Amino acid sequence: MNTFDSAATIQVRKGKNPRSLYEHQAEAMLKMNKINQNNEFSSLLVLPTGGGKTLTAVSWLMKNATDKGKKVLWIAHRHLLLEQAADAFIKNACSDNMINCSTFKYRVISGKHDKPIHIRKEDDILIVSKDSIIRNLKKIKSWIENEDELYLIIDEAHHATAKSYRKIIEFIRENISNVKLLGLTATPFRTASEEEGLLKKIFTDDIVYKIDLTDLIKKEILSRPIFEECDTNIEMGDHLGLNDLKSIEYLDNLPEDVAKQIAENKTRNKLIVSQYVNNKEKYGQTLVFAINRLHAIVLKGLFEKEGVKAGFIVTGTSAEFIGIDVSNEENSRNIEAYRKKEINVLINVNILTEGVDLPETKTVFLARPTVSSILMTQMIGRALRGIKAGGTAEAYIVSFIDDWNDKIAWVNPESLIEDEGEFQEKESQNMQNHMTRISIAKIEEFAKIIDTTVDTRELEAVDFIKRVPLGMYTLSFLDKGFQDDETMERNHQVLVYDSTKNNYVEMIEALPALFDEFQIQDEFLDEKVLNKLCEACRETYFIEKMLPSYDKRDIRNILKYFAQKECTPNFIKFEDLDRKKLDISVIAQTVHSLDLKRSEEKTYIDQLWDEREDLKIYYNKKLFFFRQLTIEMEKLDGLYEEPGDVIIIPEEKKIEELSLQEMRKSYLNEAKSISDTVYKRYADENGGYYCASCGKKSKYKGVFQIDHILPMSKGGLTKLDNLQLLCRTCNMKKSDHIL
Repeated sequence: MNTFDSAATIQVRKGKNPRSLYEHQAEAMLKMNKINQNNEFSSLLVLPTGGGKTLTAVSWLMKNATDKGKKVLWIAHRHLLLEQAADAFIKNACSDNMINCSTFKYRVISGKHDKPIHIRKEDDILIVSKDSIIRNLKKIKSWIENEDELYLIIDEAHHATAKSYRKIIEFIRENISNVKLLGLTATPFRTASEEEGLLKKIFTDDIVYKIDLTDLIKKEILSRPIFEECDTNIEMGDHLGLNDLKSIEYLDNLPEDVAKQIAENKTRNKLIVSQYVNNKEKYGQTLVFAINRLHAIVLKGLFEKEGVKAGFIVTGTSAEFIGIDVSNEENSRNIEAYRKKEINVLINVNILTEGVDLPETKTVFLARPTVSSILMTQMIGRALRGIKAGGTAEAYIVSFIDDWNDKIAWVNPESLIEDEGEFQEKESQNMQNHMTRISIAKIEEFAKIIDTTVDTRELEAVDFIKRVPLGMYTLSFLDKGFQDDETMERNHQVLVYDSTKNNYVEMIEALPALFDEFQIQDEFLDEKVLNKLCEACRETYFIEKMLPSYDKRDIRNILKYFAQKECTPNFIKFEDLDRKKLDISVIAQTVHSLDLKRSEEKTYIDQLWDEREDLKIYYNKKLFFFRQLTIEMEKLDGLYEEPGDVIIIPEEKKIEELSLQEMRKSYLNEAKSISDTVYKRYADENGGYYCASCGKKSKYKGVFQIDHILPMSKGGLTKLDNLQLLCRTCNMKKSDHIL
């Protein structure tokens, strides 16, 4: 849109809407008409990217809600989605949609737009950011006062399992008798099983209408995607450290130095421009997704040098590296110039991923990689407007492939489209991505083992199969974005081993009770509260000497996830991942049984490494693989020195003079025995526990703490007759606990 007003009165244009609906949109509206006969409903409208979710919902609402004097509350988590919705109401304000009313008022509420304090009773449509409105529910209450019916729309409804969305929905239902809830999404149930159950509890009437990608391509509403790959032959993987790898995999964030290196690579940039110049007629109007703002500037200059009219748009206001300000007005001008074909190539950084309709786009250049299937889906979707949508019969998706040596699980755009036409990663691609993420987590472990200054004999002594993960928890949650009332999706994986499986299960089962004990209500945890909660979980459910051990960051992210979703994260078993094939002790036995000469043995191992892609991904480096194999061979030959017990002679303190926390460091077995005995002593006949002070009961250990009856500061000892179990509230009041 050229201009945007955060609040306005719209006069309905006379005549028919020039933008007619497609067959599937009309079918969806008929289905919604039927469910609308009920006093209330909670349902999902599921259309793939490019299927026109917003237009369908807006057209239906104008006829069935706004034109009949019913209020509409539209909620989304990003500013761009809010503007897209408002734009749809403005552009479709025609008399064939609005028979009874000649005007209506809308207001957009967010940190970027209007403020909640300006909400007026006479506003017909409120389009609000989730985080702005959750803090101003009283204003919503005043707005809907004396109303008997409200149409509540949740955009990107697969996020509706978040606590804030559920709180908003519950609040609306408490304050109005008939709520008609409609969720809009392309991917309703690509979540954890418990999240899926929660989503179905919110949208109790299930899916009102759904159509898949293949059908829309057949109807020529969406283009048929043609995938092309251009290898840049630029090696990147070997330059990445562990922190870089984790930043990319978990945050989809290229480290600044790596991004700068790619953005300034003359060979790569020349290839991108040449690919377009040599196929200009075929590619037509093209969107280029760039690495960063510097990359966009550089590419624009190169395109124009070749006589190609190009523009760029970027998020934010200040461009990194170059000190150039890019205003929203300038972005809008470039978008409009692209729509009018005054420029042929539009280069963008993180802005045209969702919510902007550019049907004239025929080609997408993926000049930036991503590990996010959601982001990739959105980028592909920008080129999929078919002939009947004012686009093209075919769309070109051109990927520029750098050589990362299989270190990053970049999303392959072609792998997202299954035979049935849904955007989702294929199982084979999924497993390879899981393997890559496991590899990143294992790098630290393997690196320590080849470091002669670090004693890793205890870890090496663990049966190798137990060092291969059983599976992983996958966490997807909304986290604070760059602006106060915007959120972004975070993805994290927690690897689980034989040594930690039961601990995670026990901790996760206890989270509802722990959050209740800490009186946590917020969706986004305060840092101090998060640290206390992390410490409580580590102290109760984990010990430092687990092999393989747990990662403190994993606990933090599980807590963040639970604060928002209040359910158990999805656990993926590595059933398809043959753990035995990765068990290097089995490989060592095979090599040993062949009784090869040294040179033959080396040739065999080299060949094994070259042929086994799973080994390359899992072990990351041949050096890591070779060192692990050597250790297992030494074990078979009786040459490996098993770690002996460390003999600790306390200098002054007796064991009972140590706190339990101190005791765990040197006397782990004794500390565990004391801890288990105290919990057992304060267990009831049902296997639950109770507080020695207030009698509070719970079946979860994490709700309680072990406390000295006579404080250590007054001479009390860590002996069974001086220990009791208190709930955390009583222990904080006593303020002399042992932690």
